[in-house]
Amino acid sequence: MEDQGLKNIASQLRLPEGEYAIEIGERMNEGNHHINLYTIEALNLKGEENILEVGMGNGFFVQNILNQHPGVKYSGCDHSETMVEESIKKNIEYISQEQADFQIGHADKLPFVDAIFDKVFTINTLYFWKDTHAVFNELKRVLKPAGQITIAIRPRNVMKNYPFVKYGFNMFDREELLALMTDNNFNGINVLELEEPAQEINAMKMPVSTLLVSAEKKEV
Repeated sequence: MEDQGLKNIASQLRLPEGEYAIEIGERMNEGNHHINLYTIEALNLKGEENILEVGMGNGFFVQNILNQHPGVKYSGCDHSETMVEESIKKNIEYISQEQADFQIGHADKLPFVDAIFDKVFTINTLYFWKDTHAVFNELKRVLKPAGQITIAIRPRNVMKNYPFVKYGFNMFDREELLALMTDNNFNGINVLELEEPAQEINAMKMPVSTLLVSAEKKEV
């Protein structure tokens, strides 16, 4: 694929918009099926927890959360207006039952009051954070004391095989992600590395894995 095509893919993955936004949302659902399910399981949801997903795409996997945990209250926030619109369409039943809501917003300026969420999670968004410290501060702001944060990414050894990542993707390995969590004052850090089915990249089957890190907000 030519450079311009790769740039377009990278741009759409960062911010789905325009005529290809809906298509890219569906493609992300397919390519990120396992990392989403792994992350949902790692959240260890229970009771009537209030949770936030930052960067939920078109909201396809919200059903996997609320069907299994009907007592949970889910909020999704994305900076793509199209993804928020698609999420609302896909989850109108949950919205009507006040189990879900969706907001437009940026990770470093979330449209929520302080200390409202028991758990916050985000999947495949870390690559695009311009100021990781500012984003982590914002995630901590909306978390309750001792609330849980879960970050899911594909590690550097996987991401480097995708040809579009040279256009604006910041990649991380296990140690770098752990350092980020430590530097941003999280406690009880837990790491999972899980294999996914191989994916075809550049006409070759390549190994794929999920790197999951969960931690607790430090009580002040």
